[in-house]
Amino acid sequence: MDTWSLIVALLACLLAAGALVVAVVAYRASASISRSGTDGANAAAQADSAAAAEPPPTGPPAIIVNPVKLNDLDAFKERCTQIARQCNLPEPLFFETSEDHQGHSQAREAVAKGASVVVAAGGDGTVRQVARGLAGTGVPLGLVPMGTGNLLARNLDIPLGSASDQITAAFTGPTRAMDVGWLKAEPLRDEEALEAATAKRFANLLTDEGAVPAPKPDHEYLFLVIAGLGFDAAMVAGADDDLKARIGWFAYSVAAIKHMTGRRIDARMWIGGAETPEHQRARTIMFANCGRLPGGVVLLPDAQLDDGWLDIATIDTTVGLLGWAAVGGKILLQGLGIRRDQPGPLPGSITFRRGKSVRVSTAEPEAVQVDGDLVGISRHIETRVERGALLVHS
Repeated sequence: MDTWSLIVALLACLLAAGALVVAVVAYRASASISRSGTDGANAAAQADSAAAAEPPPTGPPAIIVNPVKLNDLDAFKERCTQIARQCNLPEPLFFETSEDHQGHSQAREAVAKGASVVVAAGGDGTVRQVARGLAGTGVPLGLVPMGTGNLLARNLDIPLGSASDQITAAFTGPTRAMDVGWLKAEPLRDEEALEAATAKRFANLLTDEGAVPAPKPDHEYLFLVIAGLGFDAAMVAGADDDLKARIGWFAYSVAAIKHMTGRRIDARMWIGGAETPEHQRARTIMFANCGRLPGGVVLLPDAQLDDGWLDIATIDTTVGLLGWAAVGGKILLQGLGIRRDQPGPLPGSITFRRGKSVRVSTAEPEAVQVDGDLVGISRHIETRVERGALLVHS
């Protein structure tokens, strides 16, 4: 390949990686989640009707804040209190997250104290933990986005420029229902875990004890945006924290490049109640609740936050950088509204499916992530969608 062709391929490759990064780690998205089709409209109408049947909470707003994201926590609290008064709301309740309590328990406590809305003020990890505490309670989630990505906030068309506008929308914005995804990952058997701990591809994931990170047994992890296994999870886990602090989500592109030519997944996948699995060879398998990316780029064209479905994307490449260039080209065309089957074998492809539940078993252990947080290393995962389980202010 001549130098110019290599440069073009590299640029396309980086575009593809950037698009995947955004979806996987919930970094960046389009300005709205305009919906099309009767399935999404009917799901939203039914969920909203169910929400309307419950009397709205009348208690104070509660704010769960990640103090690491703020230079002046007291000033933020004062601003929230002033806006609550302007909105004729009771004085807010405030909770702070910590390394051991990242938002779930605080959300439960806020609900127990009668909060009318629980606001997640922080990054995407804080949003996910607070949402886990609110799912199924009927108490809405508000967002004051403070991360570098804020994908859910962008998908809900929440203003990102003015902190006062964000707080006001979190307190008093219209309420809508959205789906949530759940993922369960089976821990490795002892002998599998010992073997995985010696694998070069997991070297940067080992715990202080020299073991691979293990998912919690019999635990369901909530996700709002995208869960996945393979390339996307390895990329998330491999991103350097210092680099993320300096250059934001571009740090994931750097990590992505390291894993682009890694091994492919050998998997069996059962969608819904299927008895016979589909055999998959892929770089990554993702399960999405939404799929719109920056600048009109669309990773999963049919993904909707309120349609009661998980959108499944199987991404594969077979010719190194050219494969990723082909994937990047397809993603860019989707952003322009062009969707067409590409004839013949291609060096890179994206295959779309839908299901309300999915099981995946892999031949070898794989990294697994939810909304950009590493769950652990597993060979067997199950995902499902819970329709209209979370109310949000948007």
